[in-house]
Amino acid sequence: MALAAAPLLRLSISPSSSPPPPPSVAQAAPVRLRRERRQPRLLATAAAATASLATPAADTERRKHELLRAVQETGRGFTASADQRAAIEEAIVSVEKLGAGEGSPLDLAALDGTWRLCYTSASDVLVLFEAAERLPLLQVGQIYQKFECKDSSDAGVVRNVVRWSIENLLEEQEGATLMVSAKFAVMSKRNIFLQFEEVAVENIKISEQLQALIAPAILPRSFFSLQLVN
Repeated sequence: MALAAAPLLRLSISPSSSPPPPPSVAQAAPVRLRRERRQPRLLATAAAATASLATPAADTERRKHELLRAVQETGRGFTASADQRAAIEEAIVSVEKLGAGEGSPLDLAALDGTWRLCYTSASDVLVLFEAAERLPLLQVGQIYQKFECKDSSDAGVVRNVVRWSIENLLEEQEGATLMVSAKFAVMSKRNIFLQFEEVAVENIKISEQLQALIAPAILPRSFFSLQLVN
């Protein structure tokens, strides 16, 4: 005991020519005080660890907002310049890295739901915007993708929903709905296999102008008119 305590006592007192006094309970107190001072450092380390756990969530939101800002004023991709497309691709890669862990599966529960199109580089969708640009009467409204896969781990159904209209014939922007349905199977974290099933046009709503035009021809005639016909 005396050999182990002697070095600590030499460090805590000033040098002198007299030999160090033997250890006592009172002299051992500084050693205990130094041990107690370590506790605030441990608490500070725990607080830093808690703060570091919150950082990924804040970083995730920051990357998502950067991507949303990048796709603004691009006409959903149709009017995007080369510089805008490059910036958007960088923002997409930045968001994708958040879920790039090896072996982590595609979270179908998070994918389930209806998603509104904000930007695309797919030629089969951009052609719709190009057609609306060339044909003044054609209007392309909101476009959605609806995933139905909440209770599955590797497959589901996806529906592409396109709201469109023809000026003066159908209600503005949403006069009709084009629905393309397909089954999908998860091939990897970044790829799904699609098997198209059907294409349908639904929810046709004619415009007020067209209603006023065709109403006299299809509405029941008045009692007086029926009497004349008879």
